[in-house]
Amino acid sequence: MNRTRGMAAGALVTLIVVSLLIWRWPSGGSDPAASDKVPRDPVTLRFTYWGSVEEKKAIESTLARFHQEYPWITVEPIQLPNSDYNTKMLALSSSNEEPDLAYMTTELGEIFARQDKFLNLFDFLGRDPDLKKEDFLDYLWYKSSPDFAWGISTAAECFGLYYRKDLLEKAGVPIPPAQAENAWSWEQFVEAAKRLTLDSQGRNALDPAFDKDRIARYGIMFETWSDPLNNFVFGNGGDWVSADRSRFTLNSDEAAQAIQKLADLANVYHVAPSPYESKSLPAMNVALQAGLAAMIIDGQWINLDLGKAKVDYDIGVLPKLKRSVTVGLSGATVLFRSSKHPEEAWLLYKWLADPNKAINLYTDGLWMPVFKKWYTDPALVDRWVNANPRAHPPGFKDAMMKQLLENGMPSVGYYLQNQMETFPEVTAGLIPVWQGEVSAKTALGSIAEKVNRLNVQK
Repeated sequence: MNRTRGMAAGALVTLIVVSLLIWRWPSGGSDPAASDKVPRDPVTLRFTYWGSVEEKKAIESTLARFHQEYPWITVEPIQLPNSDYNTKMLALSSSNEEPDLAYMTTELGEIFARQDKFLNLFDFLGRDPDLKKEDFLDYLWYKSSPDFAWGISTAAECFGLYYRKDLLEKAGVPIPPAQAENAWSWEQFVEAAKRLTLDSQGRNALDPAFDKDRIARYGIMFETWSDPLNNFVFGNGGDWVSADRSRFTLNSDEAAQAIQKLADLANVYHVAPSPYESKSLPAMNVALQAGLAAMIIDGQWINLDLGKAKVDYDIGVLPKLKRSVTVGLSGATVLFRSSKHPEEAWLLYKWLADPNKAINLYTDGLWMPVFKKWYTDPALVDRWVNANPRAHPPGFKDAMMKQLLENGMPSVGYYLQNQMETFPEVTAGLIPVWQGEVSAKTALGSIAEKVNRLNVQK
């Protein structure tokens, strides 16, 4: 796209033409970038998002370049805390202060979509000269109907097994395979975690004298929100709802077995922290940096922080149960119907989504592209993956990029209904499982009774 010219030519006829061509994009019009040489009235967009300190730096740098390209558009970035994002967004909406463009959690997005607060992104694509739906990865759309996309994934994201190469080498543990066909079995994974877990005297979890009450380094850490668990629920043949989306099925044997295996890492093998122990530990990527954990299960977005910290790490494909999978996920990006500048908001979305315009968001490891060609064209892969080996270590291409394309499974956020009610029920109901007080099968049976009172059908 061309830069906006600061002034018209001196000829009077040019001034007349310019005055006649001051652009306004009607509902059936074209991309505003097509007329970006024409002076126009100043526009201010409000954009809300979440993320780490490094993400804030990356976003603000990208927005500065956007303003250089489109100087009549000023973007007011508003970073809200991850933990309080829904509350803040609800407050903005109730005060009629909704932003133009926003990150959106899937649970709040579902509610706002029912209230018709979002514009249909398929409409923008239908008249956009540069993009079409087929350009995107298939799973990315948040839809209230087949023809209405209220949101689109901000980025492509997935999970992998992160590990400290130096710690594995010192413990004599082979590195986790990056290829799905060579993925560790669960038994191989547990064995590695035992050898990597050390107590305060340097004894690992295989040692008969190992002190489980004085652990200095855990072999593995993972989080217990929905998608980290779903890597193994899905990989064991389970799901949250039935194929027709009419029943809650997280209490199936397949799902319960997967969740029980994860709980056993803390309560049987003592290679992962319990919820109580986790409270005294830093965030997982920081724990990996500090050597408090040798391996973690986390999403590709932590490559940003690990790359900046110059950690000696790499990424393996997740251990498999019945099959090797990774969950494809992302929060949504939405355009609010209340926006006075929807065309400019769409222009900003296109900028953020296009690695050509915001390449640092991808090279630095924060995001993976939403466009298919950035995975299949070697020249484009080279631009975002190979450009920064610190943020994309050797295992990344197979363990994350290829794995997402070939074995990715959409997060439940794309299809589960009543998420605002369902997620808290599941989270609270599984706490006794993580604490080793009840079995996953028992807890999930109780959860199912409560959740099935909700309408989970899509």
